[in-house]
Amino acid sequence: MPEVYNWQLGRKMAYLYPEVRPQRQAGAVFDTNKCIACQTCTVACKTTWTSGKGQEYMFWNNVESKPWGSYPLAYDAKILEKLGAQNWDGDVYAGKTIFEAAPEGERVLGYLPNDLDYAYPNKGEDETNTTVDSEKYHLRLPHDAWFFYLPRICNHCTYPACLGACPRTAIFKRPEDGIVLTDEQRCRGYRECVRACPYKKVMYNHVTRISEKCVLCFPAVEKGFLTRCMRTCIGKIRTFGWVNPPEKADPENPLDFLVHVRKVARPLLPQMGTEPNVYYIPPIHVENQRFLRMLFGPGATESVETYRNAMEGNDPELLGVLVLNVASDRIISKFKVQGETATGWDDQGNVVATVPLKEPTMVRPQFDPSVAVYRYNIT
Repeated sequence: MPEVYNWQLGRKMAYLYPEVRPQRQAGAVFDTNKCIACQTCTVACKTTWTSGKGQEYMFWNNVESKPWGSYPLAYDAKILEKLGAQNWDGDVYAGKTIFEAAPEGERVLGYLPNDLDYAYPNKGEDETNTTVDSEKYHLRLPHDAWFFYLPRICNHCTYPACLGACPRTAIFKRPEDGIVLTDEQRCRGYRECVRACPYKKVMYNHVTRISEKCVLCFPAVEKGFLTRCMRTCIGKIRTFGWVNPPEKADPENPLDFLVHVRKVARPLLPQMGTEPNVYYIPPIHVENQRFLRMLFGPGATESVETYRNAMEGNDPELLGVLVLNVASDRIISKFKVQGETATGWDDQGNVVATVPLKEPTMVRPQFDPSVAVYRYNIT
């Protein structure tokens, strides 16, 4: 099996194919501190891509509550248990990936969910990490009962498990933007991709008998627009653009800045070894740092402190990137913070967004003489 370099693990690892990175890689950063689980992203994706026959159960985009929520049911707990010990030596992963831990005769370590596993997309929603005891938690602030929302789409990994597992080579990674797609004419519905994906973001259509997955709204991306789930985000938690390997990081690129410069955004379950290209800013209110390190890797604690520092007003550049989230429906490739304003440019160098670092507060008179009425809300 060829060896490839996975920078998220800090080492080389085994993979089914030689290392070939795309010309540029589409990616995203999700801020879990701002997600309110309104499911607008889920509905936008559902109505655009999965409203057909055999797709009723599919949510290419879903939002789950951690630590208990999952879709399909317990996908993360099951693959983590199968993988065994996942130890880190500093920033270097010392355990095995799903490719290195694959049983004899299989390409990738995985499992095939049953149909009922997909029947509980909101299982665990708004459930805290522990039972809330009124005696223990009554009016206690801050408290250690917590949960947070985790929005998920296909990670369009650098080393996709679905691609590596497919015996028909029906899954491919586009060289121009790194988006992972399924060739539905080649697919025969063997479901090896469903079995292999540790995030369970490839799904089987029982009507067409082929596998389907998030296409990252590639028709929009090709024209420089955000994906449906990104541009409809009510909480403005999502940054979409292009992410480079660390040695090619561009500090003026929003994603490179978040992932490589400030290192505030971390991959989900990096120990799987797929080098996912969707990153997360960990929640700052979760006291169980072991859980965050399991989910986002050993740098999770550092990311929390970096984010807190920005929210306290000590990092205007980081704040500027975050307020540019969904400030335009165009993909922002460059950004700059000048004074109290953040500006974003697209690939062609056009200014597509200019926003203040702090929204101004407008206070109106309580009584409006022009219409002779009193206002209930004056801000």
